Amino acid sequence: MSIKSTHKILVVDDDTDIVEMLTYNLKKEGYEVKAAYDGKEAIDTATQFQPSLILMDIMMPQMDGVEASRILREIPETNDAYIIFLTARAEEYSEIAAFDVGADDYIVKPIKPRALMSRISAIFRRESKKIKQEDQIFLGELTIDRKSYTIMQGDHTLNLPKKEFELLYFLAQYPDKVFSRDELLQNIWGTDVYVLARTVDVHVRKIREKIGDGYIKTVKGVGYKLSLKE
Repeated sequence: MSIKSTHKILVVDDDTDIVEMLTYNLKKEGYEVKAAYDGKEAIDTATQFQPSLILMDIMMPQMDGVEASRILREIPETNDAYIIFLTARAEEYSEIAAFDVGADDYIVKPIKPRALMSRISAIFRRESKKIKQEDQIFLGELTIDRKSYTIMQGDHTLNLPKKEFELLYFLAQYPDKVFSRDELLQNIWGTDVYVLARTVDVHVRKIREKIGDGYIKTVKGVGYKLSLKE
């Protein structure tokens, strides 16, 4: 079985022509594909289908793509799926809103199918080539478990969206080492995805809301590091 055939992709757009075009190209590449035509349908379909990656429009009836993605990031069956926004919205605030709810990439229409297929392939290729890492990292009262993508804080289990977990896990591997925003973007999002530096700040803020302010420290003018609570 090929790597591609093991990946499922959900296409979410209210434009049937775009859905048909994307579905055709993705199936041609060997992916298993399903479609949804609004945000609410996307949530229902994704919960059952459990895709590896979701291609998400923003402006849709019933529920927009940003709100749908926010909900998908809170559902255990879908919170680790990659989300790529494909949208006509080119404004910076729309892009920030997308990354704020856990987007992995943001592409402005018109869609270039061959370029999109390459970006999707690069995401899965990067994941398949990840070096073997420790299954668990113990840091103070935190236990960070890579196998289950969960964090234990004392007796409480925390479920973080994929990118928040990966950012925390990465920092936890190098306690007290300072990383710039650019270094974090390259290591977590990769060099083939354009992401605003502000995205790192948004994810750090969300992690702090869940585990407390004492672990991830801001080093002014440089970036962030992770250390034990003082």
